[in-house]
Amino acid sequence: MTMPQLDQMSACPRCEEPVEEGDRFCGACGTDLHAARAAAAAFDGTPPPSGGPVNGARPRQDGAAPASGTEAPASPSPAASPGGAGQQGRGADPAAPQEDFPLAPAAAPVPQQAPATGAAGTAGTAGTADTAGTAGTAGTAGAPSGPPRDPRREPQAAPRDPRTVHDEPAAPHPEHSDGTVEESVSAPLSGPEPLWPRCVACGTGAIDDDGYCEHCGHKQPRERDHMETALETVAAASDRGLRHHRNEDFYAVAEARTGEGAPVTIAVVCDGVSSATRPDEASAVAARAARDALALAVPRGSGPRDAMHEALVAASEAVDELAADTPPDPARNAPACTIVGALAGEGMLTVGWVGDSRAYWVPHDRTEQPSRLTEDDSWAAQMVAAGLMNEAEAYADARAHAITGWLGADSYELDPHTATFAPHGPGVVVVCTDGLWNYAESAQDMAAAVPEAALSRPLMAAQHLVGYALDGGGHDNVTVAVVPFPGPAAAPQQTDGAAGAARVDGAAGADGTGGAEHAG
Repeated sequence: MTMPQLDQMSACPRCEEPVEEGDRFCGACGTDLHAARAAAAAFDGTPPPSGGPVNGARPRQDGAAPASGTEAPASPSPAASPGGAGQQGRGADPAAPQEDFPLAPAAAPVPQQAPATGAAGTAGTAGTADTAGTAGTAGTAGAPSGPPRDPRREPQAAPRDPRTVHDEPAAPHPEHSDGTVEESVSAPLSGPEPLWPRCVACGTGAIDDDGYCEHCGHKQPRERDHMETALETVAAASDRGLRHHRNEDFYAVAEARTGEGAPVTIAVVCDGVSSATRPDEASAVAARAARDALALAVPRGSGPRDAMHEALVAASEAVDELAADTPPDPARNAPACTIVGALAGEGMLTVGWVGDSRAYWVPHDRTEQPSRLTEDDSWAAQMVAAGLMNEAEAYADARAHAITGWLGADSYELDPHTATFAPHGPGVVVVCTDGLWNYAESAQDMAAAVPEAALSRPLMAAQHLVGYALDGGGHDNVTVAVVPFPGPAAAPQQTDGAAGAARVDGAAGADGTGGAEHAG
């Protein structure tokens, strides 16, 4: 069976736009129809075999040898003038009727009655994505790249309606969208999502070097804006609060063992002095230095009070070294911070502090009396100790929180306070900065704020206490460490027969507890 005359072609061989007899160019894509008819005259009317070229040569059904020295007519650009394009098509030297030769895909004829499997061969199988992509690129450039192609076998035309003109190529079949097809620019990119930081507010914007979202302008939280740590025997949490632009608090926790293998828990909390230089760094170096000193002293067999004293001295030296690296600023003080630490183990509880950071004892049995274990180095505490004001009057004064002791190169003198207690039963030690105890100042208020499950869930308790301070106003940085203290297996040791956790400095205080072994 022979193919019908292509002079009577009814559709453009490239876009399949219907054409009229006598049209020289396609009205939709600009294909030179005259060149296509001239190229079709090179065939004898027998459809080429459905197989692709082998080693660059197409096999013939009748065994005739192809002619050599022939050239394919160049495919005109859609923007070329009609006269120039037609002249170029007529100038091509077609092969003899029984010979094949390469023809640009843009000028390939469309057999009107030949089945799809018998269409003119392509540069590769239509199902091969990378071959089809290469052929598509060459066809766009207009360079000869192979024998005539059937547009219906192109990936772009396969899913399209031949009666509709499309300005953009169709997306490849999903099974071929592996990134190797150049035409698949509209396909969604595959692979994991980008790993750059995204805004915590809008979730889309990238973060610039200053920590602001490039999309919505939201200031991103720093690493220290909120911190949490949980070990088996201690947990801690810290938050920037609602009013400060950075977190100047810091904590350090650890677990150690004595020379005999008894477990010991370490918790240190520091509060940077805002009026000083580099307060956030001062609190960090002090907390780490004290924690490390305790972790080294405990296995050596040092007594708990001696170990705590050494830790406070080490923290002070670390802050002094920080001051040596700080350029002098007449308008600001040297780096400074307060500190409070707790050492729990072997049935004993030791605390040490400088400044107004505090430690509280909250018994698991809420019928027992809670205690505040530290005494502030502050103006208010001095007024009360001197008998000049009662506690309510002193803490109502604007000077109440002015500290009289701190770690720093410009402190008057280092006066570390340490004290040891022997609790009667289980409970928790709350080690905190004034960002928390400002909202629960008395031991009773702090005990009411501590969850009843704090003994078994210290991290939850620390999180709850931070939230308690934020709900109260969050005017300052808030940091708290919760140390569960199991009751001793043997009869509890007592230094003076007082019930509960004995009070520091041997004097009856506002919490109503008695004296205890202490060193101040």
